[in-house]
Amino acid sequence: MLRATRLQSPAAATVSALRPSLVPFLSFTSLHCCSHLGKLGASPPPLLNPLCRRTLTSRPSLAFNRAPFSMPMVPGHPRPRALSSPASGSGVERELLVQHLLVKEGDANLLVDIQRRITRGEDLGDLAVEYSICPSKQEGGLLGWVKKGQMVPEFEEAAFTAPLNKVVRCKTQFGWHLLQVLSEREECVLREIQPKDFHVKFQDPTFLEEVQLIDVREPDEVAKASLPSFEVFPLRQFGTWGPEITTKLDPQKDTYVMVGT
Repeated sequence: MLRATRLQSPAAATVSALRPSLVPFLSFTSLHCCSHLGKLGASPPPLLNPLCRRTLTSRPSLAFNRAPFSMPMVPGHPRPRALSSPASGSGVERELLVQHLLVKEGDANLLVDIQRRITRGEDLGDLAVEYSICPSKQEGGLLGWVKKGQMVPEFEEAAFTAPLNKVVRCKTQFGWHLLQVLSEREECVLREIQPKDFHVKFQDPTFLEEVQLIDVREPDEVAKASLPSFEVFPLRQFGTWGPEITTKLDPQKDTYVMVGT
């Protein structure tokens, strides 16, 4: 997940790298005052259940000093930042969209009964609302996107070996679970890179042929501070360009995204 926030005081620009491909990354998005981009639909809030070892947070940004990569600025106007999304490739870890139901260890018989009801066609989400003791019951048992290292080992093993859309059972220190993997995607890994590195790339004559540059800031922001060759896709106009983004961008190319700070 990528979060673009607005700081109260003018901030230096940053250049970040985001993995994996941008096309699925921008296919669906949740538009808030502080831009929040997400793949495959809006995920629920950070995992609030006891299975999560740590809350999902964005990595901190690095300050952009006034280096070779300078942009025209207007006093009092925040400096934009660029984020890059390397093209899809091999060796990328998976993230899973997981839904589950949790009952106490002593309620194994209840779990078996619930599993029978699911086999007969009842929905895991509806049953989670009724029976689960996990706070995620309020979201129909939806845990959101998870990756390896975030859940307790037993739950992680069950989730990452389960076939898509098949309800499986596992036991952890919290009790018995019925879980279902609804979808999977390549893991989003946000990393920071130095602005001077982007400047070097930008000077390469072949750079613009090998990458795609997009700017998701609003038109008034672009008018005050911008770089050449960035195609503008204002986030607030996502309803207009969102449905066509997969035809306008190439998932095989590295993608740099300019966002407001």
